Amino acid sequence: MNTNHHHHLVYGTLRDYLTGEELTDTDDERIRQQLSRYMVEKKSYAKDQLLPRLAIETFFGAKFVRSMIELSVTLRDRQFLIIRYGPGSLVSRERSAIAAARVLNPDYQIPLAVVTNGRDAELIDTATGKILGNGLESVPDHLQAERLIPTLTFLPRQNGLALEREKRILNAFDVERCCF
Repeated sequence: MNTNHHHHLVYGTLRDYLTGEELTDTDDERIRQQLSRYMVEKKSYAKDQLLPRLAIETFFGAKFVRSMIELSVTLRDRQFLIIRYGPGSLVSRERSAIAAARVLNPDYQIPLAVVTNGRDAELIDTATGKILGNGLESVPDHLQAERLIPTLTFLPRQNGLALEREKRILNAFDVERCCF
């Protein structure tokens, strides 16, 4: 079933590794599934510690944008890490990942974000924007995360103009720019 759906090649359907849900099978979705498998099989997280396909919706300048967060990782009842995937350059995705981590949770800012293109990755401190590590191996495994959680700062969620600014950043960075 090789049909072109917008600008993605669709192969049919596949089963989500974490939830068993039937999803559209695309090259991007295959990489998302590999990321989920990697977090369970290589980084030792339980499937129920990973929440897939979260979204933040924004509307600015007549542009509705649905920003996707591939995975949110929860430990000790706190989301401490998000993973955002996109093909291409990682540096162009850093700021939108920071913005997503700052607005996703209604109670606090998620302290860590990972941007990945499926081959490479960067681990980012979302309070400072500092790159803490490079490569998928820099993503903390379950044991490392257990030791890391007490040292992380869960800042209160921004509000007012600061929150709006982060949402505007998401909207501007994540607007679909393909196929005009």
